[in-house]
Amino acid sequence: MTENKEKISFKPIIGLALVSLLICGLLFPLVVTGIAQVFFPYQGNGEIVQLNGKPVGSNLIAQNFTMPFFFHARNDSASGVDPDITLKDAYSQITQINNATGISSAALTNIAEQNQEGTFWVFGTPYVNVLRVNLVLIKDYPSVYGNFSG
Repeated sequence: MTENKEKISFKPIIGLALVSLLICGLLFPLVVTGIAQVFFPYQGNGEIVQLNGKPVGSNLIAQNFTMPFFFHARNDSASGVDPDITLKDAYSQITQINNATGISSAALTNIAEQNQEGTFWVFGTPYVNVLRVNLVLIKDYPSVYGNFSG
């Protein structure tokens, strides 16, 4: 009795894995990054926000504001990196900021409302970007936020 054993060749499997790795893991990310740098450099670099020529954060990732005179990102975000809060969340922080800075509640409410951003059509809830409203506070109230303005 002779057994007919087939020889399994791993060469095509390894070759396909290497080609896939090069295309999906190296070539594609380089092409996408290159396109982003040429056509959308601000977005491709993470929407870095500058204050007086210095980078202070990103519009896309929450900043860790812990001082009582700034608006704070919400704590219930699943990932902890959501840069936005609802207008209701912004309103709930106004009393604390007013107590810490002396800026009137009306002025703080106005800043939050003026920096409210919409959502796509009817989907979702309007929101406020925490970094943007804090930068408005720094720019509009230099006597309060002088240490942060540059």
